[in-house]
Amino acid sequence: MYIEQFYIPKIAHSSYLLGGNESCAIIDPSRDVERYIEAAKKMNFKITHILETHLHADFVSGHLDLFERTKAKIYAPASANCKFKNQGLKEEDEFKIDHLTIRVLETPGHTPEHISYVVINESRGKEPVVLFCGDTLFVGDVGRPDLFPGRAEELARKLFYSLKKIKTLPDFCEVLPAHGAGSLCGKAIGAKRSSTIGYEKRYNLPLKIESESEFINSLINDMPPVPDHFTRCSNINCQGPQLVHKLAKIRSLSPREFSTKAESEDYVILDCRSYSAFAGQHINNAYSIDFEGNFPTFAGWVIPSDKNILLVLPDYISAQEVALWLYRVGLDNIYGYLEGGMFEWAKNGLPIHHLCQISAIQLKSLGKNSSGQVLDVRTKAEFEKYHLEGAINISAPVFPEPVE
Repeated sequence: MYIEQFYIPKIAHSSYLLGGNESCAIIDPSRDVERYIEAAKKMNFKITHILETHLHADFVSGHLDLFERTKAKIYAPASANCKFKNQGLKEEDEFKIDHLTIRVLETPGHTPEHISYVVINESRGKEPVVLFCGDTLFVGDVGRPDLFPGRAEELARKLFYSLKKIKTLPDFCEVLPAHGAGSLCGKAIGAKRSSTIGYEKRYNLPLKIESESEFINSLINDMPPVPDHFTRCSNINCQGPQLVHKLAKIRSLSPREFSTKAESEDYVILDCRSYSAFAGQHINNAYSIDFEGNFPTFAGWVIPSDKNILLVLPDYISAQEVALWLYRVGLDNIYGYLEGGMFEWAKNGLPIHHLCQISAIQLKSLGKNSSGQVLDVRTKAEFEKYHLEGAINISAPVFPEPVE
């Protein structure tokens, strides 16, 4: 048995290659599938199975892209009612990959249709050795059940019993989740990217809660906000994403061409430069999301998915690199980018806006008698940890429109 993990920062997504002797499966693939094809080729594996644990909410999956490249069979929860060709799976279904037996557990809670894959390495024994648990169980945490409005308590109860089922696996069974620290699919996921059933039973606080009511209350209160794109990504994954190579080519636009497009209501401007660069000079009505921060999550959260996107890029980042991150959160309508960046825009005499920046010392010197109001746009958790006296906390994604 061979396992390789593929980790994507920013969205903290883990996908996996599970190999037998000659064949392998890809579990919860991302949309950039070349990495899996190259990894399989390096190990002389043929990709024969594509396994989905659930309809992912925080990213668009690469199952159809990988199917087109490999013709491997797609396996998904039967209860998901996916609209593309797949093998629907339910409790206690089994299939083989060479000498590996894959057994299905239905583990709803994070999502209604969630399943987990239990792996038995028949060449060494008959006990489960690996659990691909998707977003049911994390290192130090469990999946959040509040992604579906009005169903948090119902799904938290289902998750409680799903975890009871998982806890019956051997303590030495390896736990390989679909997300790590930084993902909004949990409340406080640990930084370690794998664990064991025994370790999580001992040190995972939500998993240790024996009372059903206490468990439910712990998961339906004080959760971080749910990004707007979570529902969109789930729906895309159910319907079947567009194939990445068939998406429209990204155009290089002169400042005048860019300006003409930007005037249309069918387009939005996404400025990916640093916040300080944006403050120095930017185009009116542009969204500012620093590429070096949690770019895909915030972009997926606030950029309208029905608009064509015009990019303003940092000099060192290509449009294709930015586009990949946007594709991962279901923003496929990338029309073009500003050729030459803000330097060429300014050279062409086009209008520039800026935001005044002040230091912490200057802010303090304004004093309590100032007519201004401090607006803290960090998350609620960050604000509660420490903040300026008198500040008002409204998290940035709450503002759906750019400020002129």
